[in-house]
Amino acid sequence: MRIPSGVSGFDHLIQGGFLPGRLYVLSGPPGSGKTTFTAQFVAEGLRNGENCLYITMHESREELVEDMSSFDFGFETLAGSEQFRYVNLASQQGKRLLNQFSQSGNPSSVQSLTDKIVAFVNSREIDRLVIDSTMLLELFFADGDEEMTRFLTALKGCEATTLLISEMTDPSAYSDEHYLAHGVIFFHNYLEATGMTRGIQVVKMRGTDIDCDIRSLQFEDEGIVVDPTERVDF
Repeated sequence: MRIPSGVSGFDHLIQGGFLPGRLYVLSGPPGSGKTTFTAQFVAEGLRNGENCLYITMHESREELVEDMSSFDFGFETLAGSEQFRYVNLASQQGKRLLNQFSQSGNPSSVQSLTDKIVAFVNSREIDRLVIDSTMLLELFFADGDEEMTRFLTALKGCEATTLLISEMTDPSAYSDEHYLAHGVIFFHNYLEATGMTRGIQVVKMRGTDIDCDIRSLQFEDEGIVVDPTERVDF
């Protein structure tokens, strides 16, 4: 069974959708479409009656809803569903919520944060999980690569299908999250005199046949739209 992304045209690039229960990394520069992609992913899950969780430190729930309200995929309505949970780790509410699930004696430890998130996801039977972003994790993980590896390995043990946003802007450079993830999707944008050229590239997808070409990506009224037949050269 494949999990539909909710992004028009994208699932044609990955044999009909994501394999469930796996970890996927979305990388690319700011403004390239990563957050909109994850919002469409969550909206698709909510339309299908799935439990969805969005974890961030960047913005409030209200800000995300407002940003997505300019599109027609209905995020502002779906986000009101009881099956949608939004956790801002920087907020007092987010800290209290995750503290309910702590299995570690030290509330500031990396192991504690990992335990809390994994326990929350499993206890609430979360089907779709978004974490925005690896910059968020770096604020918690003072020991860098080793702690990130531990966290990502634990995430791979979750039953949820997980999208992790990465701020990496070089598609040829790999980091821990890319090596450990089941799939890596890269977003491209390039400003020319005639306007912005955008593209999306499936760099890695275990268990799926991919061609790794950059395909056209556009922002439309319905959100991100991918043309799987149009190759883009940068």
